[in-house]
Amino acid sequence: MIIKIHPDNPDVRKIKIVAECLKEGGVIIYPTDTVYGIACDMNNLKALEKVARIKGVKREMANFSLICYNLSHLADFCRPMETATFKIMKKALPGPFTFILNANTNVPKIFKSKKRTIGIRVPDNNISRDIVKELGNPIISTSLKENIGSEEYLTDPEKIHEKYKNLVDLVVDGGFGFNEASTIIDCTNNKPEIIRQGIGIIEGYI
Repeated sequence: MIIKIHPDNPDVRKIKIVAECLKEGGVIIYPTDTVYGIACDMNNLKALEKVARIKGVKREMANFSLICYNLSHLADFCRPMETATFKIMKKALPGPFTFILNANTNVPKIFKSKKRTIGIRVPDNNISRDIVKELGNPIISTSLKENIGSEEYLTDPEKIHEKYKNLVDLVVDGGFGFNEASTIIDCTNNKPEIIRQGIGIIEGYI
């Protein structure tokens, strides 16, 4: 199934359909402020395993991120951080950045692994944030690439649907995506470090 949602003014009824799909254990493909992602409810291990299979990785080894509506959920997943780090995140988000933070004891329970860090994203995209808000908790997400091991991303929602319609429960068409991912910033040590330069320019925030 594919559902078209306006990126600037998402239809509340359609957002509810997507959120309900996630609550029922569905896997979705959805737009962000960078590339399209594949995601599931953070509370559903079977759905997470399905995402990992589609991605072609082992669940416990995958670099999944949590997509949040805002920073209010940080304490649920991350250890206390430096005030300077929080200020950077507050300035940069919502935006095309993934912040790698030290995970607290809740994260290994969610991923059923020994995961010690977690990527946090708050995309500057109304569709993705409204989905999370309607769901009531973050979603687990990973980028959707052309093929396993590829560095190219799928950008056309119609082509995405054609390729993945038998693998996922719902494709959210929010218009063409970008072919460049978020900028990843490692904040697990005292000084934030850019470990992947993507769309986001962090210089104005550090």
